[in-house]
Amino acid sequence: MQPLSIRLKGFRGIRDGLGRDELVLDLERIADGATLVAIVGANGRGKSTLMDSLQPYLVMPSRLPGTSIGGFSYYDHVYLPESEKELVWAHDDRCYRTHVVIRLGSRNLTEAYLFELNDGGAWRPVQLADGTRSDGKTKTYVQCLEAICGSAETFFASVFASQGKRQLHVYQNAEIKSLLADLLGQDDIVSQGERAAKVASLLKIGLSSIRTRQTDLDVELERVEQQCLGLPKAEERVKHCEGLRRQAQADQEAARTEHARLNALKDQSLGVALQRAQLHAEAQDIELESQRAFAVLDEQERDENARMARLDMRVAERLGKLTQQRSLLHERRNQLTDILSQDSRVQRALRRLPLAEHVLTIRRDRLLALRAQVQRLRACDAERMAAVQRLEGIEREAGKAALAAEDLSHRFGLTRQVPCTGSDLQGRCQLLKDARDAQALMPRSARDLSQLAQAKATTQQTIEALRVERETLQGVTLAEQWADWQVKLSDERVRRLSLLSARLNEMARARADLMKVEQDLHSLDIAQDSGRSEALPDEVQERHHGAQALARVMAARMERAAHDQTARQRIEAALQVLPDPFDDQVLATAHRAMLAAAQAMSTAEQAHVAAIRDVEALAALCRTKESLLQQRTALASKMAHVNSHLSAWNLLARCLSLDGVVALAIDDAGPALAGLTNDLLLACYGSRFTVAISTQVATAKGEQREGFEIIVHDSSSEESKPLAMMSGGERVWINEALVRAIALYLAHHTGRNHECLFTDEVDGPLDIHRKRMFMAMKREVLRLGGYAREYFVSQTPELASLADAVIDLDAMMALEQACVV
Repeated sequence: MQPLSIRLKGFRGIRDGLGRDELVLDLERIADGATLVAIVGANGRGKSTLMDSLQPYLVMPSRLPGTSIGGFSYYDHVYLPESEKELVWAHDDRCYRTHVVIRLGSRNLTEAYLFELNDGGAWRPVQLADGTRSDGKTKTYVQCLEAICGSAETFFASVFASQGKRQLHVYQNAEIKSLLADLLGQDDIVSQGERAAKVASLLKIGLSSIRTRQTDLDVELERVEQQCLGLPKAEERVKHCEGLRRQAQADQEAARTEHARLNALKDQSLGVALQRAQLHAEAQDIELESQRAFAVLDEQERDENARMARLDMRVAERLGKLTQQRSLLHERRNQLTDILSQDSRVQRALRRLPLAEHVLTIRRDRLLALRAQVQRLRACDAERMAAVQRLEGIEREAGKAALAAEDLSHRFGLTRQVPCTGSDLQGRCQLLKDARDAQALMPRSARDLSQLAQAKATTQQTIEALRVERETLQGVTLAEQWADWQVKLSDERVRRLSLLSARLNEMARARADLMKVEQDLHSLDIAQDSGRSEALPDEVQERHHGAQALARVMAARMERAAHDQTARQRIEAALQVLPDPFDDQVLATAHRAMLAAAQAMSTAEQAHVAAIRDVEALAALCRTKESLLQQRTALASKMAHVNSHLSAWNLLARCLSLDGVVALAIDDAGPALAGLTNDLLLACYGSRFTVAISTQVATAKGEQREGFEIIVHDSSSEESKPLAMMSGGERVWINEALVRAIALYLAHHTGRNHECLFTDEVDGPLDIHRKRMFMAMKREVLRLGGYAREYFVSQTPELASLADAVIDLDAMMALEQACVV
């Protein structure tokens, strides 16, 4: 498979990297005559998106969410409502065109078409020999594509090395063997093994069904045996039930005769019963009329009692209002009494307030005087400190002046010691000149000393005077604090007395209110006492009318009771002269006896029928038991037959599985794959590493089991270890050599040659020296496999410079920006 041209529209990677909605590349023109074609560009430029799209399968291998190709979806990688991928590619001297349309919307939809260029130069949908035709459905597209190029798993494992692709040593045993089985053309064997496994699975299901049926038969047989045990001596029970039925029939005839005799006696007493019923009906009418009359009287009595209750409630409400008003007045009197209890304090405050204000004035004046003395004390301290500092300065200046005077005296004394005195040289003698200058300065130095001594004495006198003044003011600070506390105390007393004096008017109002409350209480007590002893006239009249109405109701009740008693006595006398009524209980007892006899007869007949039925059921159960035993024997024979076939099919499925014939085929191909890998390693990286492929791995117990392991022998250390134990860079070039060896094996032994290889940033972990070797291996693979070209993505400029052609996406981006400007 070799790409010829590509058009991508609406892919996020192209938009984000190149800033365009559509990318069109004529790969046939760009890669004309080139064997190595590099795709270069900055990170995020869209290199992997372009590389992933250079193959016709419906997947972007570097964007797979997991290890399964079936989990990929284009919808996360496109953004236009209708995005497209159009790839023209060649395979086995035929030209094909892949056209994928991805529609985004409320209902996502992907259409995939595969066209073939016929001899007339027209594109037509691909149609397989079995009639499968590419009609836009992804399922038919995948079927047609795999018929032409093989499975996607094989393609991406041997030809297309995507970014982040799993290395071969990471594959699980089943995964790598499935891949190698496809490479070695063992698909039919694997398919036959799967069919054998499916047959074995169906046999297991059938065997399980047989076992279930056998269990059901055992349960049914046990149930039949239990039912047979529940029907013992059925013939004897038939004879016993026949005797019981004849006895029940005789008892039923006797009960019917007695019941007929009692019915005749009842017919004779019907006339007396009618008269008795009339008297009872009259008695019921009297009772009903009496109940209605007493109900009317009860209603009248309830109405009168309710009216009296309402009268009592009005009286109680009137008295309650008086009580509530009295309670409020008492509460007000207590409040006023509490206020007037402060009257003596208010009067005392009025008397003491002028004196307290006078004391406050005196104490404030004294506090002001003491504060002035405190300020003077602080001023004395400050002046004394300044005088002390001034004295210290005078003493320092006096010391300096004394030293200067002593120096002048010493210099002046040199005039008598200089040998040039009186000679011709004295005019030029600098020492003599200095001595004479000192003589001129000595009077001034003496004056300075005298002035400093006088200033010192004056300052000392000032300090002494300030000390004496301070001693006189020694206790003024404490006196000022005491006076301040007394002022605050007096101020608080004046404030408290002023508040009490201000309540004088409140006391007057309280006395007036108290007098009014006392008058109201006196009036209320008189009214309440009279209300308790005497009722109001309307209340007295209403209570009298109610008592009369209750008396009338009581008289009517007594009169009605006497009338009802007379009527009852009359009816009772008439009933006593009638003969005794017919006893229906005797007839009912006879009827129940007749029904019981009929029930006993029915029970006896049912028992007889049930006994006959049990005899028949026992015979049927015996026949059923015999049938179940025959079925169980047949099922046991069938189970043995299925077990024998299941063992054979299990053995066949295991032999045709990945761990059977396929593993042997991999063992046969292992040396060839290892040889191709070692040839590539030797040609490009030297003879240090050699590879061996093993389908048997050792367990912890030292036993061999089916597996897959790539063993690498290091000639420099004379050690052999699994590929997974190698360093990251070593794993890269050994894994790539093995992958390319698989592609070479595929091309040489199966005739499936894709003519073009693809690699996306696989050289990342390699150092620069190994990267150059990696490029050499690419050319060696192309030479050995007869490949026409390899497209690769690399971030290493040196590797890109070794390519025969370059697809520079950065240059495309710059050109796009230049066109926009």
